[in-house]
Amino acid sequence: MRVMVAPDKFAGTLTAVEAAEAIATGWRRHAPDDVLDLAPMSDGGPGFVDVLHAAHGGHLLAATVAGPLGEEVPAAVLLHDGTAYVESAQACGLHLTGGRAARAATTRGVGDLLLRARDAGARRIVVGLGGSGTNDGGAGLLAALGATGDRPLDAGPDGLAGLGSVDLAPARAALAGIELVAASDVDSPLTGLFGATKTFGPQKGLAEDELPAIDGVLERWAELTDRRLSLEKGAGAAGGLGHAVLLLGGRREPGIELVAAAVDLAARARAADLVVTGEGAFDFSSRAGKVPYGVAATAEQALRPCIALAGRVLVGAREMRALGVESAYATVDLVGEERSLADPAGSLAELAARVARTWSR
Repeated sequence: MRVMVAPDKFAGTLTAVEAAEAIATGWRRHAPDDVLDLAPMSDGGPGFVDVLHAAHGGHLLAATVAGPLGEEVPAAVLLHDGTAYVESAQACGLHLTGGRAARAATTRGVGDLLLRARDAGARRIVVGLGGSGTNDGGAGLLAALGATGDRPLDAGPDGLAGLGSVDLAPARAALAGIELVAASDVDSPLTGLFGATKTFGPQKGLAEDELPAIDGVLERWAELTDRRLSLEKGAGAAGGLGHAVLLLGGRREPGIELVAAAVDLAARARAADLVVTGEGAFDFSSRAGKVPYGVAATAEQALRPCIALAGRVLVGAREMRALGVESAYATVDLVGEERSLADPAGSLAELAARVARTWSR
């Protein structure tokens, strides 16, 4: 039997590459003769560069960039056939802020990565957006490229309070002639009820009573830059980094579709008898451009069944089918929450071995 294994990361425990390897390890315990095609996936968030590097190689350039709270952090730029891939989470991810200090956290390091890609000769730069701990509307990124204002642009949303003017011309000139693409699963605009602050601010440590004021700061940022672009789908991705990419003349593409095309997911699904996907928590939000939904849609187009392995499964059978998934299985149901968190790879491998008994013929 031919099985394609195409999971996302298991947030906080396993990268997508590690998750695919764990599933394969467990599957082979029960079905050693099955042919497994490992296709770890990403929607643009953490693991974006690793997934693409695993899929088609390329050259990784090491970089040291500004972190969200002013410290230096390690990152990498992936170069492949004239395109550079950068991962915003490496420079301003939630894991770097610990879910706090979003009022002062900056995206300046993402701008540093763009300059590293430019200096390496890239004519096209794809920016993976997701998993950020920042909420500065992308102002820090633009500051790294040379944008200026009458208030500091690289001090988080608190630094933008009272901003009266901004000059984006130097930032646009810095990347002139380079094609920019934002890879993101988020459709949110920059501001408003469904914007970056209201939707994702709480998970970054912003208190409920802080949200209106911070959203107001980004409203002013939008007015001074480009109000129309701030309303575009994806402008609110990664705390407003999507808006910054749009301001630089870039465009937004769904991250899962971009990665699926890069790894030739459709052809690989057609060559399989079964498609296996997964993520840390499989719930109905997975429909919003997340990896399991994208993989399941690809499997459906290929007329192949798709199942999901997850840390937790938080949807019923009806919702599961709406997501295009035949069945979903959780490690916490098999080994319990404590062991699932203490040994995520081993738990996932054990689950995969159990599932293989049902699905491998």
